[in-house]
Amino acid sequence: MAALRGPVLLIHGFFHGAWCWTDVTLELAARGVASVAVDMPGHGLRAVPPTASWKRPHVPSDFASEKSPIAHVDVEAAATALAEQARRVGRGRPVTAVAHSMGGAALTRAAEHHPKLFEHLVYVTAYMPASDVPCIAYPSLPEAAGEQSLALLGADPVETGALRIDTSAEELRPAIRSAFYGGVDPATVEAATAMLGCESPTAMATQPTALTAQGWGSIPRTYVLCTQDNTIPVALQRLFISEADAAFPENKTHVLTLESAHSPFLSMPDRLADIVTGLI
Repeated sequence: MAALRGPVLLIHGFFHGAWCWTDVTLELAARGVASVAVDMPGHGLRAVPPTASWKRPHVPSDFASEKSPIAHVDVEAAATALAEQARRVGRGRPVTAVAHSMGGAALTRAAEHHPKLFEHLVYVTAYMPASDVPCIAYPSLPEAAGEQSLALLGADPVETGALRIDTSAEELRPAIRSAFYGGVDPATVEAATAMLGCESPTAMATQPTALTAQGWGSIPRTYVLCTQDNTIPVALQRLFISEADAAFPENKTHVLTLESAHSPFLSMPDRLADIVTGLI
């Protein structure tokens, strides 16, 4: 495999933000690897929560019906923001991009449109959609059996324009932990749940990307399978890999495995940092 020359760009998934990579950036720094975690549009410091999420008293019907203030954020908007971050961080050098969960959709589009910005693509139990297939098509497939995150939704994603979770609801805490934070220590689960955004834009999941051999298909890629994931089951992760390899057989996916649930950046940041460092 070719040596990776640029810094590492860390991309979170739905409901999360740059904060979720804190332990990984520390571990990478300890290994002499420069990295930057970014907030995607509508997430982290760029989040614009619906009024009903913080207004008190809480009115469930309002929470379930309010139109999302981030409904306009689509794959193209996220990919454009990501490409700009790659340019800024890389300073003329291609970057190694590590995407988690739905962050993979933004990375795929950004890499297709701007392949020279990326030295290597790393998908950590992430969506790696096939050409012209929207991410929303995958949860209904047999390979997604056992997926738990959609059961957390407290509103119609089509009606509101967002996938919305009442992250402050005490009764949802066990389900959130099972879907997102298996294997994470209880104190960290509580802290992470408190920082979760309550919604992510539906359009990120509904827009496909057309992939080409000279674009996304030209960039070396690694997929980190997480075998205990309840949000993107391992069979679905393997489907992403097989579809990519069938479409671009001259550039097959390098596959590594972690015995982890959906959030290895919290449950085993040292091992995830080892994997990223090992690609350099």
